[in-house]
Amino acid sequence: MKIIIIGDGKVGYSLAETLSQDKNDVTIIDKNDEALKKASENLDVMCIRGSGVSASVMIEAGVKDADLVIAATSSDELNMVSCLAAKKLGAAHTVARIRDPEYTNELSMLKHELGLDAVINPEQAAAREIARLLRFPSAVNVETFARGRVELVEIMADEETPVVGMKIKNISRTFSSNILIGAVLRGEELVIPNGEFEIQEGDTLYIIGSPESVFDFCRLIGKCKQEIKNIMVIGGSRVAYYLVQDIKKTNMKVKIIESSRERCMELSELLPGTLIINGDGSDEDLLLSENLHEMDALVTLTGRDEENLMIAFSGKQHGVGKVIAKVTKTNYPNVIKKMGIDNIINPKRITADYIVRYVRGMKNAFGTPIETLYRIIGGKAEVIEFIAGPSTRFLNVPLRKLKMVENTLVAAIVRKGQIIIPHGNDSITKDDNVIIVTMNSGLTDLNEILASGGLSE
Repeated sequence: MKIIIIGDGKVGYSLAETLSQDKNDVTIIDKNDEALKKASENLDVMCIRGSGVSASVMIEAGVKDADLVIAATSSDELNMVSCLAAKKLGAAHTVARIRDPEYTNELSMLKHELGLDAVINPEQAAAREIARLLRFPSAVNVETFARGRVELVEIMADEETPVVGMKIKNISRTFSSNILIGAVLRGEELVIPNGEFEIQEGDTLYIIGSPESVFDFCRLIGKCKQEIKNIMVIGGSRVAYYLVQDIKKTNMKVKIIESSRERCMELSELLPGTLIINGDGSDEDLLLSENLHEMDALVTLTGRDEENLMIAFSGKQHGVGKVIAKVTKTNYPNVIKKMGIDNIINPKRITADYIVRYVRGMKNAFGTPIETLYRIIGGKAEVIEFIAGPSTRFLNVPLRKLKMVENTLVAAIVRKGQIIIPHGNDSITKDDNVIIVTMNSGLTDLNEILASGGLSE
């Protein structure tokens, strides 16, 4: 596919990197020479210096033949105008990054008027992910599929976890056959496990099943902590605003600490009933005076990664049960892991995953549609939700007869609302939601899970 990306900031660069790896023809438009130089030297993309609203620049980039234009600059207005211009000049599809809450409330009208095919709000998407983690505090990460009917939950196996030393097949027999351990991260090695695989202390487990089944399993192995009620948020960013909006119907109470007095006044008007405190969130004395040690959760959302990590680390040292930090760079994953912080939220990654899912969905519009896609473990594996259709070549064939590509697993099947954790005699039927775990990036169609030869004898 021919894709034009307007804006070569963190989000634009990440998108260009991922989409070019997926064998797309990617062109980047930006005014910043240094950013374009970095992209040109490190990525297999074409770079054009200029404005994303300039018709001549877009024509030079090949907008008339573009399958997709993604506007990902830091300006909502520029993104909207760029997409409008791209559509007028012949681009088939457009996606805009729109972050301002005022625009977010008018998205349906904006999409219609501007001809936008999709909109991504990184801050709102990050807030939703944080909200999911707060509802399931024992998890390192929580992703949802099949409109919430299936969850992928990431947990750490420690010395007190009873599944340590057990084989996968025995875990299913002892605790629950309604969940599946779809992947295991051991140190730097990722494994798609079979029944003989044995869990060790320190393994990160990726558990798939219905929300109820996953919760029950985690409860049985001692991974369900007390419900979160009191949350301290450091930084009154847009993510903080969206987070409060997302959890306002729950029993959770939020206290926001923000250094800008002007922003505190804005938030007080936008979030009536939420306690807003004007102060420096990196001041440990202030945090302690605001009863940090009594908080069930701490979420750090300032504009600086280092500050977010250090405040989160401090919260963990003071006994806060659930600590979440927003990080835009992931240069030191091992260091972050050793700090003991429960969750890292990366809006850039969330945005890239959304766009990749959209692009792959366009590619297979006439095959097996992709409903959901998440990259896990730093992109080492993907969890993809397909809908089986008439083009699926192995409908109604028992899974034990399928010869699948290496490091790929059918993790769950959703049929008419029923969750099936598949075994050898189960099969895929038309209109099933099929959730795949794979270490092979770039899958765009359900048929691609079959190895050469397709069906085994």
